[in-house]
Amino acid sequence: MSTQQDNKFQQIISHAKEYGFVFPSSEIYDGLSAVYDYGPYGCELKKNIRDYWWKSMTQLHDNIVGIDAAIFMHPTTWKASGHIDNFSDPMIDNKDSKKRYRVDHLIEAKAEELAQEGKKEEEQALLQKMDELLAAEDFVALKKMIDDYNIKCSISDTANWTDIRQFNLMFKTEFGAVATDNPDDNIVYLRPETAQGIFVNFLNVQKTARMKIPFGIAQTGKAFRNEIVARQFIFRMREFEQMEMQFFVRPGTEGEWYQFWKEERLKWHISLGLPKEKYRYHDHIKLAHYAKEACDIEFEFPIGFKEVEGIHSRSDFDLTQHQQYSRKKQQYFDNDINPATGKPYGNYVPYVIETSIGLDRMFLLILANAYEEEVINKEDGSTDSRTVLHIPAKIAPVKLAILPLLKKDGLPEIAQQLLAECKPHFKCFYEEKDAIGKRYRRQDAIGTPFCITIDHQTKEDNTVTIRYRDSMKQERIAISSVKQLVLEAI
Repeated sequence: MSTQQDNKFQQIISHAKEYGFVFPSSEIYDGLSAVYDYGPYGCELKKNIRDYWWKSMTQLHDNIVGIDAAIFMHPTTWKASGHIDNFSDPMIDNKDSKKRYRVDHLIEAKAEELAQEGKKEEEQALLQKMDELLAAEDFVALKKMIDDYNIKCSISDTANWTDIRQFNLMFKTEFGAVATDNPDDNIVYLRPETAQGIFVNFLNVQKTARMKIPFGIAQTGKAFRNEIVARQFIFRMREFEQMEMQFFVRPGTEGEWYQFWKEERLKWHISLGLPKEKYRYHDHIKLAHYAKEACDIEFEFPIGFKEVEGIHSRSDFDLTQHQQYSRKKQQYFDNDINPATGKPYGNYVPYVIETSIGLDRMFLLILANAYEEEVINKEDGSTDSRTVLHIPAKIAPVKLAILPLLKKDGLPEIAQQLLAECKPHFKCFYEEKDAIGKRYRRQDAIGTPFCITIDHQTKEDNTVTIRYRDSMKQERIAISSVKQLVLEAI
């Protein structure tokens, strides 16, 4: 990562705190590593992203419904899903600093160094070799790669490494307050993903919502992973929120549905007005134990291209596993006629296409894309500057700021009337304090797309000044048209 990119990322982090988007959790006690709280504008933006996703999935698709499953699940769920045996990352410890690293992060950092040195081919070869060795779980060869490239610990500056070993990422906790002879009897896990809550409810949802295959089940909610190397602000956290949709299809059709959702999900991102050229697909070389096909939708953050969303063809693995472990059939009776046999398709375990997007990562994506430190050229030849968030109007934390020019002469009363008219329909902000220029700058910094100024002319002709965040253009419009203008924009 270049110094300039790193600086921009640090500026975004500082801005997020200063303007009430994201705070370090428990900050008065020096915080908790990789845990964050969302402030007044952060929780609004997060909610707006979640609502936009939810509407696009459940309201705009006739064959997708939602659920809200519990965070705690029966522990056998995680045995059936493979998480107890397979949900782990290769780790390595530095003997001098006692610091633990994820192996892929160490090697990726080395690859970034090579790229900065102009050794693009060597960088790509290193990443390709790493993916192949991770897929083969060849930890001896991975260790040799770390030794051969003399990759050092950032703290001790030594290459004195332990062997590589797997580390399970699930959080354990105790359930209930009854003591037993076997402590493991009370062990439950904080869910490391939201998908299993959907799978164990497959038949409940299918029957009660009267769904026919193909259909989907959507869910948003918290998940928890005990990341050893949680880093890069809210990009990788131990407590995070997912927006997932599992789409159940007839066996044999999974390839076309995988392609459909791969394209459909990228369209959703672009529908927010985000630049298409900053997105790319990354097909997985190492597939998860359940996957037939998998790819990531990646976005170019200031810290490089990073995964925001995954699309996975999960086969019938999950439902088959739950059927085996629960001894309860997880089958669907399909009475559509199979053209090959002339008879109904009958009973089968559906295949699944998954779309899974990290809400916190999407939040960071919106901030990173929106943040700009802009230099303004004035008419007199001088320059000014402003920090602005070009957040898409439809998900901006505040849609409209209403600003009476003075605290007297009846202007606040007119402003309050406009506020009362608009606030049932979208989030508004009202402020009387400070010069109007300062108030505009504060609204730019939180991403408010429209500011309305009430002045003495308003009393004469019922017009107001509207100021547009992105262009800073100002014009007079009728006060009666304000609500409709904002509604059309969002």
